[in-house]
Amino acid sequence: MKNKVAIMLLSGAFLLAACKKTESETVNVNTENKSPEKFTVDSLKVNDSMRINDKLSVNYASKVLIFPTLKDKALLDSIYYDKKGITDYSKQGLQSFLDKDKTEFYASVKEDSKEWISDIQNPQTWEAGSFMKLISQNDDFLQIEYLHTSYQGGAHSNYSFGAKVFDLKNNKKLDLKDITTMPKARLEELLMKNLDKLPSGTTDSDGPVKNSDMLLVDVIPANQAFYFDNEHLYFHYSPYEIAAFAAGDIVIPVSWKELDGTINPEFKKRMKIN
Repeated sequence: MKNKVAIMLLSGAFLLAACKKTESETVNVNTENKSPEKFTVDSLKVNDSMRINDKLSVNYASKVLIFPTLKDKALLDSIYYDKKGITDYSKQGLQSFLDKDKTEFYASVKEDSKEWISDIQNPQTWEAGSFMKLISQNDDFLQIEYLHTSYQGGAHSNYSFGAKVFDLKNNKKLDLKDITTMPKARLEELLMKNLDKLPSGTTDSDGPVKNSDMLLVDVIPANQAFYFDNEHLYFHYSPYEIAAFAAGDIVIPVSWKELDGTINPEFKKRMKIN
């Protein structure tokens, strides 16, 4: 009888151990097959103004994009390259940065205006703006447009555009050399050739004005403010960068066909360029 009880206890122990092993293996499999966190985009806006005195007011406006699923610090540093000194890229951290930036802007205008405020004849509103816009997020490429605006007296406000592409697969900012190896001189020829492919939007008494009619340079350089879609690589130029202010910002497209034979093989595969 004792032997029979011992055998039964021993068999139960083996069964319990087997059940525990099975449970442990199941948990491990589920952990390994956990789905990656879905890429998400949020945004934060600030638009505020302050009256300095009866002649001068200031307005501060900003929009930043927030990427909760991105954790790589070097990548985030590149995305927020124009936010000097920021270390916390959470929504709360970005809100704190914008509040501080706004306060410092107001303080600087108030201090600087003490010397020349008497020169202002009519009431004015001075402005500072910084805006991020999502161009696209496909094939693990995140494309962002940056717009900076300012007005501190004068005939018109000033603004500048930037564009950056980030490779989320490799956690880095994409350079032009990662897309094409086309020689500099040949690419400059294509930019000049395609200058008027997109309308300027500028008109005079005779009708629409071409970008080429307002050009200020003999050679159009391939700048770093580029982005792309399935058909073209686009170069974005700010006012005065290559043309008169009246031309506004200029976008010049270069088709993948025109870049054929110089496109980086890995990039070509990811973008499915034929």
